[in-house]
Amino acid sequence: MSEKKRNVVVIGGGSGLPVILRPLRDCNVEVTAVVTVADDGGSSGVLRNFMNIVPPGDIRNALVSLSLLPDDFLKIFQYRFDSSDEFFKNHALGNLIIAAMTEMSGDIFGAVQKLGRYLMISGKVYPVANVPLVLHADFSDGSSINGEHEITFAHKSIQKLSISTEKGQVPVPASEVLLAINNADMIVFGPGSLYTSILPNLVIPAVGKAVKASKAKKVFIANIMTQKGETDHYTDASHIKAIYRNVCPGIIDYVLTNTALVPEDYIDFQKWDEISTQVKVDTENDLELGVKPITGDFLRLQDQGAFHDGKKITEKLLNILDGKI
Repeated sequence: MSEKKRNVVVIGGGSGLPVILRPLRDCNVEVTAVVTVADDGGSSGVLRNFMNIVPPGDIRNALVSLSLLPDDFLKIFQYRFDSSDEFFKNHALGNLIIAAMTEMSGDIFGAVQKLGRYLMISGKVYPVANVPLVLHADFSDGSSINGEHEITFAHKSIQKLSISTEKGQVPVPASEVLLAINNADMIVFGPGSLYTSILPNLVIPAVGKAVKASKAKKVFIANIMTQKGETDHYTDASHIKAIYRNVCPGIIDYVLTNTALVPEDYIDFQKWDEISTQVKVDTENDLELGVKPITGDFLRLQDQGAFHDGKKITEKLLNILDGKI
């Protein structure tokens, strides 16, 4: 009799989530990706505005990360049309397919589940809600801005984050999302942008409440680098405090933080203009917050940028899951 797979729920969005989805896919765990639907920039933003659908980009990346299909096919799904193609410019083919399937069925959640079967994904991809959501940020200077894209490029210190439907209502997460969180053996936050990938899911009241109530081991993956304006000078503990301030205290058990040095002369700060400085470990404050710090070399240098090494992160996650840490 085969051993029952344990359930790992990964909450986030953006380009960070796929970093650990693919290595987790190849482990003996049942992976569920809970993906933010607040993106309003780029191809996703255009499709969202014109078709009034959930932004598909983060969902597309999660599906591809869990797919067992050959890479050559997935490259087609990920293909982004050239900027010279006036009608299709900057749209990813997969975004258009998700939009088409959503229009055909009238239900983003059902469309994503069907597409997941077509793509032969190992695991599940759940949009956190069935309608596009709007982020609201209150900054430390007293100003406020709505919309993920505007918040990101405001480059201001965020004090409080909230989220609503486009009609100003409290978002209702998909029931499958809450069930996955309730049944999870481990919940992973990130990697990804704190205020635009991770928190947009957790500030949905029902999601934050479900995470709090869950008996799963809860792990936050701290970013390698701070983000300009949003998390300048943040340590790993500063990120945790922001989550506690915006959601509720005590929803993190472990924090994984990279301690390998990022060479300053390697990073292209013009190419990666959202990043600032390396996130540092603050062990004393981590422990005071009731969070166990786990440090190590989780660094992958690529394209003159600093990223997480998904395999190394996954190895630590499995150690936590197995009770070895």
